[in-house]
Amino acid sequence: MTLRTALAPALLLVVAACAHNGAQSDQGSAVIITTTTPATTAPASTTAARTPDPAAGADAAPVTPSTTTSHPPATTEPSPTVGDPKVAAIAVAEFDQPVDLAVRPGDHALYIVEQPGRVVRLIGDERTVIADLTDRTASSGERGLLGLAFSPDGRTAYLDYTDVAGDTVIAEYPIDGDGHFDMQAERIVLTIDQPYSNHNGGDLEIGPDRMLYIAVGDGGSGGDPERNASDPSTLLGSLLRIDPHPDRDQPYTIPADNPFADGRFGDLAGAAEVWSWGLRNPWRFAFDPVNGDLWIADVGQNEVEEVNLVSPIGGVTAGRGVNFGWSGFEGDQRFNSDVVDSGPTMPVLTYRHGHDGCSISGGVPYRGDAIPDLAPAFVYSDYCSGIVWALDLDGQRNITLLDGFDSVSSVRAGPDGEIYVLELGGTLNRLILV
Repeated sequence: MTLRTALAPALLLVVAACAHNGAQSDQGSAVIITTTTPATTAPASTTAARTPDPAAGADAAPVTPSTTTSHPPATTEPSPTVGDPKVAAIAVAEFDQPVDLAVRPGDHALYIVEQPGRVVRLIGDERTVIADLTDRTASSGERGLLGLAFSPDGRTAYLDYTDVAGDTVIAEYPIDGDGHFDMQAERIVLTIDQPYSNHNGGDLEIGPDRMLYIAVGDGGSGGDPERNASDPSTLLGSLLRIDPHPDRDQPYTIPADNPFADGRFGDLAGAAEVWSWGLRNPWRFAFDPVNGDLWIADVGQNEVEEVNLVSPIGGVTAGRGVNFGWSGFEGDQRFNSDVVDSGPTMPVLTYRHGHDGCSISGGVPYRGDAIPDLAPAFVYSDYCSGIVWALDLDGQRNITLLDGFDSVSSVRAGPDGEIYVLELGGTLNRLILV
């Protein structure tokens, strides 16, 4: 195994974006924090803010109250840097274009998703291909096998892939006694037409409510030409929520508490599957296993990358009925002026394209034990820059943990809560304390 050395932690407050235009936020309550860091780690533009979550809405704000908690604005001065963890990365194993890592309940193995169409189980040094759908997908650009989730009992797997025509497929597979997916027993749960080849999203997660959440991009091209993301009546540009179990003659069930379960949420019409909308390309998202917070890293257009955070309230899973603003906003900047600003929920972190990168790779809240001073920061990276940060909103800081990774595709947590950084070139890395 090889060891990647750590940089000295730097104090910065950042926000993230992926390649593809920007303007000024109308969110007057946002408090901007700016800090100075050494030239070797300082981003071209660093801002971070916590803002109250407004009532959800697109063309008109629904009268239904928001179902996410308000996060108090950050102060204008960051806290002192105390006890910042110094970390390194150990190269664990090599894979073929790894893009995701999933955890199976009750299992200590790592399940690695390879974009060309395979799932590999890693236990120690033993690697086993447990699913192969290379004949069902065509891997190129943002297409291929993109995401994996397991049912709460660990007996069923769900995959998100683009088929040979480029459309998104969510499929279900029983898992046999040897831990292999029964590819012949594939059941198609959901298919989504994709108008362009990019912005497919691809992440799957079982939420704290045991429902299946599906991240879907805005359909692609650039600038959301069809305005899909601001229209909750389409499945594109949204976070979907379904019960994957069939409902009579339907391949899945619509949970009764979905905001558009009855077709309308306040003054808005929407698709029954939509939980949140206003997303450009939510490549990776994560629920905090401790408090249920929902973190979404949404890839930007031409100028701004972003991290979104919403919390549960009143026993309702985080994110219900939330409009995250695209394509009226790119990050906290106005983008498409024809998309009505009806109070979208602004990101808690944004950063401009440049030194920090051009495409946020997502992340996870840290809940492991090996790096105590890191919890409960949100650890994330950027595909273009290879920098790994830890965003600690309570501590008013964003720490640079490591630099020098190559084409980071995902940042994930293993079964023990420890952090893994996946490089598209093949390397699976584990963060350790030094």
